[in-house]
Amino acid sequence: MSPQPEFLQAVQALVQCYQAFESYSAADIRALGLTPPQFDIVATLGNTPGMTATELGEKTLITKGTLTGVVDRLAGRGWVERVAHGSDRRCQIIRLTQSGEALFDKVFPAHIAHLGACFVGVSAAEHRRWKTALSSLEQAFRKGGA
Repeated sequence: MSPQPEFLQAVQALVQCYQAFESYSAADIRALGLTPPQFDIVATLGNTPGMTATELGEKTLITKGTLTGVVDRLAGRGWVERVAHGSDRRCQIIRLTQSGEALFDKVFPAHIAHLGACFVGVSAAEHRRWKTALSSLEQAFRKGGA
């Protein structure tokens, strides 16, 4: 059996970190009464005039098929609405309703506080180090080995 390439340890650490983050984050989001994709949409639309489904998909990384269903469920609960695009009649703007804005104002700060608990006592220098390392890793994937 040949030895594993050295980069696999970094990939494994990245996957384990993401899984731990996702588990910690999702449990809190569910306790707030939302699914992670619902929270992602509400958080992305908060404090904006709304956006097209394409823009929302790009910002949330939710696939188009999943996005439609999640938006439908949020609309059914009265938290989002679809309105005509001002200049392009072929598309619609998805935006939070007044009730959706109230939901955002409640759940977004609560979730940020929940996430912040993991970073208590971490120095600004450490935050910068993590950001730099993760940005470098992101760029390696974006280059695709080129």
